[in-house]
Amino acid sequence: MERTGPGLPEDMEALSRQASALRVALERSAENTEGMVAALGSFDRRVSAIEASVRPIQVRSQAMTMAHENIDRTIENAEAILAQLGIVCRAEAVILGGPHENLESFLEAVDLLKGAVHFFSSKKNFKCCEGVLNQVNDLLTKSALKIEEEFRQLMGAYSKPIEPDRLFGCLPKPLLASKGDSGAVGEQTSAIYRNPTLIPSGILPLLNDIARQLVKDGNQQSCYKIYRLFVECG
Repeated sequence: MERTGPGLPEDMEALSRQASALRVALERSAENTEGMVAALGSFDRRVSAIEASVRPIQVRSQAMTMAHENIDRTIENAEAILAQLGIVCRAEAVILGGPHENLESFLEAVDLLKGAVHFFSSKKNFKCCEGVLNQVNDLLTKSALKIEEEFRQLMGAYSKPIEPDRLFGCLPKPLLASKGDSGAVGEQTSAIYRNPTLIPSGILPLLNDIARQLVKDGNQQSCYKIYRLFVECG
């Protein structure tokens, strides 16, 4: 049985108004959503356009940065190479002059050249370094020959047989003490006896340094042969 009464039409009318208001709100929400979607799409397109216009600038900026870094590295390498070339030139003058005048400076120049070999060996990507490396190796070869020749000359100069007169000069002088005073004789003999000077004291360090350098350069066989030759001759 249907419900009837004076309040039913009013309730239906209220519900109808609410439904209408809800539809209007939904339509507005849909319109707002569509507007937001359109705005976001437009924003995305604008952002994409901005990125497209900015990207070439970014690429050029990165390229310029890399170019500056490459230039800085090239300048640093060039300065280092020039410094090493100066060292090689100064060392070359010492090597060509030989070790006779100043052995210490000569050995220092050899060490500098070895350092230059290590430096230029790490810079083989530079075309100029290969020629310099060959030049430095040639100087080291010359230095080894010169130091070997200096050792030979020094050994030859101070390995000559001792003259008999020099040996007699080292013997004790006639003793003045009496024959019976054997203790006094022994004291005087030890006091006046002199060992012969075979090699001057200033030459021994030179021979030692040269021999060490020969061994350091891998020429120990040459050092041994020269030493043996003059010792046997002496």
